[in-house]
Amino acid sequence: MNTHQKLTRRPADARGKADFGWLKSAHSFSFGQYHDPEHMSFGVLRVINDDEVAGGGGFPSHPHKDAEIFSYVLEGGLAHKDSMGNGSTVQAGGVQYMSAGSGVTHSEFNPSQTTRMRFLQVWLIPDEQGAQPCYDTLDINPEDKRGKLKLFLSPDGRNGSMQTRANASVFAANIGGDERIEHDLGTTQRAWVQVAEGRVKLNDELLYAGDGVAIEGGGHITLHQGEQAEVLLFELP
Repeated sequence: MNTHQKLTRRPADARGKADFGWLKSAHSFSFGQYHDPEHMSFGVLRVINDDEVAGGGGFPSHPHKDAEIFSYVLEGGLAHKDSMGNGSTVQAGGVQYMSAGSGVTHSEFNPSQTTRMRFLQVWLIPDEQGAQPCYDTLDINPEDKRGKLKLFLSPDGRNGSMQTRANASVFAANIGGDERIEHDLGTTQRAWVQVAEGRVKLNDELLYAGDGVAIEGGGHITLHQGEQAEVLLFELP
């Protein structure tokens, strides 16, 4: 156990909430009309929104600039169109990534008229400003994150991950039964764990869907005793 390691839980029910009828959202950090000076960001991690979009609902075309944005789809499908000419639909288990760079407009919507969709929308702060916008998608093989961490976004695009302009590496994992994940953060001074589904223990702390944990001081972490758990881990050097 790393005696310098500090864990700070961000409980699901402490998040900011928004309800627009077609969209229900929970904000881990300040976003939109929710402002909390104690929760503006964590390192380069700026936004984690847990979004539930009703059938036929969606975000009309809107601009972004100098933000690294990915959507991790948990239920249903997420359809995307943008000013770069990209159009795609990412299904549950997939990730959509956009580097807004010098500026891009896009729309996102639920292609189903009857079934809700749910995704985590995450914004990271890029290392450079005004870069060329780009877009990518990745379908994660369920076996690649079954009881282990699957890297899907990184600054260097290693191990088949998508490449981001933010200094962050992002992993996904599903944990259940006797599965146990041991991970060494090394000297990475900041990390964040977000529980998307189910429940799981991080070291000795029991976490539930929607909970987040800020980790400071690097060191070793253990994810175990999962019950249908789906987790994202952010390494934020």
